[in-house]
Amino acid sequence: MRTTILATMLAIGAATAALPAQAAGSLNLVCAADVKWCELMERLFEKDHDIDVNMVRMSSGEAYARLRAEARNPKTDLWWAGTGDPHLQAADDKLTLEYKSPIFDQLQPWAQKQAEVSGYRTVGVYSGALGWGYNTDILAKKNIEAPACWRDLTDAKYKGEIQIANPNSSGTAYTALATLVQLMGEDEAFSYQKALNANVTQYTKSGSAPVKAAARGETGIGIVFMHDAVAMTKQGFPVKTVAPCEGTGFEVGSMSIVKGAKNLENAKIFYDWALTAEVQSHAAEADSFQLPSNKGATVPPEAPKLGDIKLIDYDFAKYGNADTRKALLERWDREIGASAN
Repeated sequence: MRTTILATMLAIGAATAALPAQAAGSLNLVCAADVKWCELMERLFEKDHDIDVNMVRMSSGEAYARLRAEARNPKTDLWWAGTGDPHLQAADDKLTLEYKSPIFDQLQPWAQKQAEVSGYRTVGVYSGALGWGYNTDILAKKNIEAPACWRDLTDAKYKGEIQIANPNSSGTAYTALATLVQLMGEDEAFSYQKALNANVTQYTKSGSAPVKAAARGETGIGIVFMHDAVAMTKQGFPVKTVAPCEGTGFEVGSMSIVKGAKNLENAKIFYDWALTAEVQSHAAEADSFQLPSNKGATVPPEAPKLGDIKLIDYDFAKYGNADTRKALLERWDREIGASAN
């Protein structure tokens, strides 16, 4: 009898040991990076922590809209990645929580400045400059010279060859809109975009979609962050990356904890973990070639170097302001979106 009981207990013990460890709660994460990078971050975090991640991938504009919609009853705990302007807008709206990571001092100055400007309601996790990628095969076949400057893109020879995202849904496209306004002045920037519109075939939902379309041969040129174009080249597509000759804006991809997060402690655990050099050094595994914010992280050799690019003095505080964003998007909808091809 004792032998039978002992055998049963041993069997139960073995079966219990074979079960996966129970998660110490969960984390509701909105990820605004490329889906491949989002999935990598989810896998790495769950591997190191007993926390179940419920991850939803969406563009930066969509993520900001989601936080606004959930303001009275937040269902999201943490918003990781995506262009910094919408994160700053969420901070300005007090949709996100003040938090300063214990490893804040390990971050690059531009990442720290993002936190300081927002009152520590967001922080920089990566950076990258705006430009475009073009399909070398398509342009060569059509005997079209590659564009080197913003002004080149309005030339009639590029009619039907350009894609860019819609700034209402895409942080990338909003950065482009704000960049042009800062480069040219608002009225001239909108005149420029009207001329550009004649050559644009599609305003995509996602910021990286235009260069992916160029890589597949569906369009000649995609206006995107340069690291997204580099990713297509790295994957073997005939895509070349361009930094506009007049100068260009850049993003500080950011991370924010949602005010009222149901899983606040788990959100802080992810936040601190995502800022470490070790975690940020994995980005290239997902074909993500941004500059990491941790000073000790490995910089992918393919990553465009900001020091080699003519950058404008991008005013993150002004163009991350909710009122500024609203005014620019309303004008874009009236003057560009309403007549979009």
